[in-house]
Amino acid sequence: MKLYRIWGIFLRYYFNLWRTYDRLSDVFFWPLVDLTLWGLTSRYIAGTGIASNLVVLSLLGGILLWIFPWRSQYEISVNLLEDLWNRNLVNMFGTPVRFSEWIVTLLLTGIFKSIISFIFASAIAFLLYSTNIYTVGVNLIPWAVMLMMFGWVFGLLIAAAIMRFGTKIQTLAWTSIYLVVPFVGVYYPISSLPMWAQNISHFVPASYVFEAMRSTIQGHPVPLTALFWPLILCGVYLTLAFVILYNSYRHILKRGLISVE
Repeated sequence: MKLYRIWGIFLRYYFNLWRTYDRLSDVFFWPLVDLTLWGLTSRYIAGTGIASNLVVLSLLGGILLWIFPWRSQYEISVNLLEDLWNRNLVNMFGTPVRFSEWIVTLLLTGIFKSIISFIFASAIAFLLYSTNIYTVGVNLIPWAVMLMMFGWVFGLLIAAAIMRFGTKIQTLAWTSIYLVVPFVGVYYPISSLPMWAQNISHFVPASYVFEAMRSTIQGHPVPLTALFWPLILCGVYLTLAFVILYNSYRHILKRGLISVE
């Protein structure tokens, strides 16, 4: 891989972000909507005396952390779709750009936009609700890394499906990751789920992060060693996702890149 080629592809997506208002709004609009709706709801519940401010922080903290897997998945799948819509995939791979360089760039783009959205949303949460997610300390870094890895798995799998079956299944780019939200525990503890759903959650790496976040906020820090199992899961899932995506890429090379519609 060549860094200058990765940098060149990254600039392509970077300039597209600041010159395309619908993509730019995605970075700021949806985090703002979620924080406004759920923030006001949690403040109302806390005001009734049913819940404490810790519940408010736990709920808003879950919304803030969800930005990492959501944006990581979104950038891989939607950037692929944009290249297909613009008939740019053929042009890009007609250059010396390697498949691995393209994938690395998509991962880096997801990291970049995730950080922007998170910083913006955490500032809004502090201004509107005096909620500071940074009180969890340096634990925020490994949590964010784990959640982005989880988002990459979905992004790569969706990209593989789109390459294999075409843009007729493009709606997966916006909907698929939400299929696991009930098992992740973004808004509630995993213990509130029925037992069969809790068993599924054990194999969803992101669920461990949100549980650790809630425990830390409530004054019961979870050691980072507790993330070994979800880290192994992420590694296995990522490896499988890379293999599936590469096989889909090889498949469309045989029948022609322009055939992906």
